Amino acid sequence: MSKVSMNTKLPVSPAKVWKMIGGFNALPDWHPAIESSEPSNGGRTRTLTLLGGGKIVEDLEHASDDEWTYSYSIVDSPLPVGNYKATIKLTEEADGTCSMAWSSDFEAVGAPENQAVEAIQGIYQAGFDNLKKMFGG
Repeated sequence: MSKVSMNTKLPVSPAKVWKMIGGFNALPDWHPAIESSEPSNGGRTRTLTLLGGGKIVEDLEHASDDEWTYSYSIVDSPLPVGNYKATIKLTEEADGTCSMAWSSDFEAVGAPENQAVEAIQGIYQAGFDNLKKMFGG
């Protein structure tokens, strides 16, 4: 089982960041690789359309607006991962700013483990970089 865990700091409150990222179908609003997100199954499943083509189907496993967190799993994807489960969580820092953690566990499928890990790290970093552009930092 592979693990990726990355963090970034944003110079705004977690409530402000959560307003942008907290909806399970909000990924196209802040992640540059996601063109659209189509909800199904009462909003518990999303089908992400990637820029340049490709689709990822994900299920919402847990969500808490009070704790600024949600967990999800990948059902179908062109990514070289299987049994993928991830969590996004915001934490308020002492100065009122936000720390964002994005972590996952998965198995490498169809590619060496280091390539699967690098693919996931690249996805997380692209999201972090775009949020920094949006909120400053």
